[in-house]
Amino acid sequence: MKAVVDRFENGYAVVLLGDEEIELTVAREFLPQEAGEGSWLKVRFELDREETEKQEARVRELLGKLQKKNSGLK
Repeated sequence: MKAVVDRFENGYAVVLLGDEEIELTVAREFLPQEAGEGSWLKVRFELDREETEKQEARVRELLGKLQKKNSGLK
């Protein structure tokens, strides 16, 4: 996917994403240092399955603890 840096405002870049030019605000620090207004960027979102599974396990553990705690109150 392609995006273009439209402008900078208060430490953020306003980036127009894709053919629809969806406006996205990104912290300046996440862009390449040499990027400026009018710079074109390649954008890629990648699924992190390992982290997703890790967080799902964490949530299941927390829910289990809550259920255990609540069942003791009955």
